[in-house]
Amino acid sequence: MQIQKTHSVTSALAWRKEYYFDRAAARRVVRFFFENIRHTKGSFAGKAFLLETWQRKATRRLFGWKRRVDGSRKYRTMFVFVPRKNGKSTWGAGIALYLLHADGEIGAEIVSAAADTDQANVIFSIAKDMNDGSLLLTKRGKSFRRSLVVHETGSNYKVISADANTKHGANLHGILFDELHAQPSRDLYDVLKTSTGARKQPLEIYMTTAGFDRNSVCYEVYDYAKRVRDGLVVDPSFMPLIFEADATDDWTLEATWRKANPNYGISIFAQYFEKEVREAKAKPTYENTFKRLHLNMWTESDVRALNMSKWRECGQNLPFDMDSLAGKPCWMGLDLSSVNDLAALALVFRVEDLWVVVMRFWCPAETLKEKLAASRGRVPYDLWVKQGFLSATPGGRIDYARIRAEINSLYNAYDIREIAVDPWNAHQLSAQLEEEDGFTVVHVRQGIFTLNAPTKEFISAVSEVKFSHGANPVLTWNAGNLSTEEDAAGNLKPSKKRSPEKIDGCVAIITGLSRALVALDVSSVYSSRDLLVL
Repeated sequence: MQIQKTHSVTSALAWRKEYYFDRAAARRVVRFFFENIRHTKGSFAGKAFLLETWQRKATRRLFGWKRRVDGSRKYRTMFVFVPRKNGKSTWGAGIALYLLHADGEIGAEIVSAAADTDQANVIFSIAKDMNDGSLLLTKRGKSFRRSLVVHETGSNYKVISADANTKHGANLHGILFDELHAQPSRDLYDVLKTSTGARKQPLEIYMTTAGFDRNSVCYEVYDYAKRVRDGLVVDPSFMPLIFEADATDDWTLEATWRKANPNYGISIFAQYFEKEVREAKAKPTYENTFKRLHLNMWTESDVRALNMSKWRECGQNLPFDMDSLAGKPCWMGLDLSSVNDLAALALVFRVEDLWVVVMRFWCPAETLKEKLAASRGRVPYDLWVKQGFLSATPGGRIDYARIRAEINSLYNAYDIREIAVDPWNAHQLSAQLEEEDGFTVVHVRQGIFTLNAPTKEFISAVSEVKFSHGANPVLTWNAGNLSTEEDAAGNLKPSKKRSPEKIDGCVAIITGLSRALVALDVSSVYSSRDLLVL
């Protein structure tokens, strides 16, 4: 312990030799907010911008710490990870105005960026209204639709589009990057980040709520910020500001709401959270939205379709006795996705008032290492293969002959009535199963009207714990990823586009359910719609 303490003290002393706190600079920026900026919206409209305690501390730290070698700012990047309705856009707008008017940079170029121009304009439009509401700031420069210009210093602040290809060659002093989690790729982030090299003390500010894609640039920066905060990475130029609930926190409790929201009781109140929690409890599809936007918790999908606590209960339904299913009517659902990815086969049984499913999954053996690397070890494909839940077929493509052989083997054990197949990527296999093996194969189009009833039946059966899946871990992973699309009439279908990871097992189940519902006449509405579609 003594060695660690000595090392800590030595590091602190070395750090003090490189940096110092400029109290005058810290006071100056806080005073700029109070004296020159007025709120423009809501109950605070017209009032001086008095920074909240957490904002004031962060602002003083950001602008107050300097490098002894040249007096420039210590921090060059600030990552602000905070839920919605905590005033981050308003705060960001004020910082942008300070960089434009009062940072002492000649020819300063400041930009607002985001996944699209409308989102980028959110912070800028607030800054523009603040600028136009200040006599002093309007005297210093001109205001345009998408830019603010200060002629005295040759500086400007503007909104930019999300097209990274047009941003090369910029010489940026300030970057206000809003909602980083929504970035479809890292292109714009990389281009802007490399555009500040010629400035003495550039400042990059990334403001975002949590997302659901852990393979995104946002999660990469978030993970880096936590490592810096926890001392696992030494980066004196990076300032993390993270407000979030932990996975172990009870999301329904006020203590959790307060923990994740620094403006709790100021710009966001208990009554709002109580209403949102009631809705999230009543609608499993809204639970992830609430956790992500209001508690800053990274979720597995955009809008989770299934209540995962109910899903776990469904894994305890009935002893999973395969022999007891012999001779019972069965409808197969097959989702082949692509030949180098994941394929899923669902055997759907109706046992009294319970849906029982047996799953088979396949993937190419040569892609296992690639899949593990892409998921950073979070998705244990190799373990599932060892446990027998996932079959790895030799080579870089799924061997459809193996799937065909498995279906024929299962035919001898169970009463297979129909094989429901998504015709995409399945023409040759479905023809072989029908023409050579003698199965009844039904092509189920993946449209919203065809899949609406089985999707709703699947979600309802899980929520009522009238579903049994045998605790298959591959299927459970798929279930946690499942998001749905909804049209104006309230029809649902699984959405691979909105689900960040694989949902093939769920799609196979829903495809099989589409035929089981027709055969068992569980849903007369579906039967009529299905006939119309066919």
